[in-house]
Amino acid sequence: MPTQLENVENRIRARIAELVGPQKFKVWFKDSTRFAPVDGRLHVGVPNQFIGQWIEDHFAEAIQTAAKEVVGEEVQISFAVDPSLFSLQRNRQQLNAQAASLEKCTPHDRRGSPAKPRSSGEAAAETRRLRGRLENFVVGPSNRLAFSVAQSLVENPTAEGPPVFLHSACGLGKTHLLQGIANGLARQHPQIRWAYATGEEFTNQFIRAIQERRLDAFRLRFRNLDVLLLDDMQFIANKRATQEEFFHTFNAIDAVGKRVVLASDANPRMIGDLSESLVSRLVAGMVVRIDRPDFATRCEILRRRAAQTRNELPPAVVEYIAERVQANVRELEGCLLKLIACASLTQIPITLDLARRTLDDHLTQSGRALSVADIEQSVAAYFGLTPADLHTSRKSRTIALARNVAMYLARKHTALSFPEIGRLMGDKDHTTVLLAHRRIGKLLEEDAQVSWRTAAGSQSRSLRELIADQEQQLRR
Repeated sequence: MPTQLENVENRIRARIAELVGPQKFKVWFKDSTRFAPVDGRLHVGVPNQFIGQWIEDHFAEAIQTAAKEVVGEEVQISFAVDPSLFSLQRNRQQLNAQAASLEKCTPHDRRGSPAKPRSSGEAAAETRRLRGRLENFVVGPSNRLAFSVAQSLVENPTAEGPPVFLHSACGLGKTHLLQGIANGLARQHPQIRWAYATGEEFTNQFIRAIQERRLDAFRLRFRNLDVLLLDDMQFIANKRATQEEFFHTFNAIDAVGKRVVLASDANPRMIGDLSESLVSRLVAGMVVRIDRPDFATRCEILRRRAAQTRNELPPAVVEYIAERVQANVRELEGCLLKLIACASLTQIPITLDLARRTLDDHLTQSGRALSVADIEQSVAAYFGLTPADLHTSRKSRTIALARNVAMYLARKHTALSFPEIGRLMGDKDHTTVLLAHRRIGKLLEEDAQVSWRTAAGSQSRSLRELIADQEQQLRR
């Protein structure tokens, strides 16, 4: 890349390190990010969707502050998977540190530093700046029902209705819709009491309420609402006390005819550590799946995002990218921003030839309909883990089984070799993947039962049924 861009990126990285501290920078930024400022936007490349979401949730303000100081103006931040970063994440200590950071997570503000002490009953989510807007959501056959549900709730939030559970793979618009509902309520119905929180935030506030002996204030905050919006529902799956507290919160809101909207990476039945009582309450409501956008929707997303950056894409370029990027919206936007950055820095008009030369490597690695990241996300959600857990060197029964299942499915459902799968799953040796594939294959031949531990105790199931359920989930 041009020296000028490298200089800007290095200055942004240096300033972020100052803002978040050297330890957090080493764990989450050193080999996990790339930065490219283009026309008032900052494209942040990440090695996978999970790390991108974590960085966005915890360090967005630090990134924005650093970019503004270096570039000299406010920038819009977008995150997208950059497959070339997979090869940089070779430090296994860094992968272990990321997983450990998730396990020990404490309340953080958007700058990535410890949040200032705050009463557990204080309303915080209602005042945050949420990015998602329903008017900016691109609607297509894959998400029309979910969008209609969100729109109707904003139009008439006091109408009684069933709880809503949105689920999809990463990067398909769940968070956008929940934030869009929150922003719509704040704008159109200022009298409505609502709260938006992630599963992590709900857990952290619950723990803090116990520590401060302010459970009554916590319950008053979350149960005395007209609309509760909870994102990343799978985060509470392996936390027994938090799950029980949420179950009672859910019942308290639903019992008086108020609204609950939840989002997760998997169908409630596919989140392995959710209690049966909670699963039965969730599936009794409106469970809505968001699928990958079709070709026409992907083209419209590209046109709109290009217009937001004051760029116009030739139809051939739009179709070229839309045909080859099918996994999720974030990768689609990542390709677009990379192309715009290249055109801006080289002062070359955007053409089909430039798109091919600029995106060929990215599209070669990310163009498959089913990726290792999809498989990791689904398997991790089922076992109550995170994708970062699968990348570590830890070998607990649960992590080892989940890792083996993910490697088996990756080999079966992608065209990747054993070394490639190992590289993408925490830089594991190819023999690790080969042995995992053989181990799972042998257990399937024997129709064996497998067992693992959860927060609720030991679990056991037929491996053949477990694999079949995962394959069904991945086909959706």
